[in-house]
Amino acid sequence: MNCFCTPQNNTQDNGCCKANELCSFSGNLDDVTATPIYVQSVYDAVRFHMQGMKTVQCLKFTPAIPPGCSVSRIIDIRCKKVFDPSQASSSDNLTLDMETGISGAYFVNECNSVVETVGPDGVPSEKILFADTSDCDATDCGTPIFGTQNVKIWGNIVVYIDLAVCDSCGRESTMTVCAEVNIAKPACPLVLTNFFELCMPSTTNSAFMPRLTELSNAGFTCRMATNNASRDLCLGPNGEITANLIITICITVEKKITVPVQLCVLSTGFAEAPLQENVSGIVTCPGLFPERNDGGCGSCGSQNESNACVTNPCCDPCCSQQSSDRDCGCGDFPPSACK
Repeated sequence: MNCFCTPQNNTQDNGCCKANELCSFSGNLDDVTATPIYVQSVYDAVRFHMQGMKTVQCLKFTPAIPPGCSVSRIIDIRCKKVFDPSQASSSDNLTLDMETGISGAYFVNECNSVVETVGPDGVPSEKILFADTSDCDATDCGTPIFGTQNVKIWGNIVVYIDLAVCDSCGRESTMTVCAEVNIAKPACPLVLTNFFELCMPSTTNSAFMPRLTELSNAGFTCRMATNNASRDLCLGPNGEITANLIITICITVEKKITVPVQLCVLSTGFAEAPLQENVSGIVTCPGLFPERNDGGCGSCGSQNESNACVTNPCCDPCCSQQSSDRDCGCGDFPPSACK
């Protein structure tokens, strides 16, 4: 049950959830119709990995283990990127900044700044490209462009170590210690470099110029510096834990050249999310999307006389002009306020 007092089928016993199924298909092809959509088409894309490494010596973890206890073994080491949603611009947040140079094409500039358009993510994230593609257009081929990718990384990650701890009686228990590690400072970021090649479509045989879209994500893996707990993990007299670590950084980057297009796709209708509140049957709630009224609409033209009269704007009781070729009775007795 949720706050609307309606059952939720996607709630799990472990406190997590599964997303609602918004689309379904009955298997009947009669339910499938062709519909045009205006979207961005990916003309070409490449993906590559960029790797780096950082070593950390004598990293202090908290909390300290209880007095009289010792570390018998390391169960697991994991890490998590730091991000504070209340301070998105904080230098402690793990940040990736991509700098891309292009050869064989140009980024469109206005007032010494690159022109960016709004992408599918809802923010200006696409750079408009231009090149003379006439030579390759004559052969019905794309124009190759080349680029240099520099990724700057700064911010912090949090390292967690799950330990098996033994007390003086030999009883073993588990505890987790953590520490925050700075990968780099914004003034001196960690820089990874790579090169790429993309195929660019025509800039003359299209209503739109192609755009360059960039996606990136960083992952981190931690391990003991020498893979030996007795050498890399130190226990102080007051139970404090220090460790020598190697942090492996892997960044996945994808470059796309996109072009706005109009496509015809097969559809089973609009996606509808399940309702989460109880609405009285007296209230008629509106829809979210307009129904199609083109030639593919099977219900068009099948309205009865009364529906046609209701949808006719000249049958509005407050309409001053009544239709002369239809005697539907609408507006015979208009309200006194509607003259």
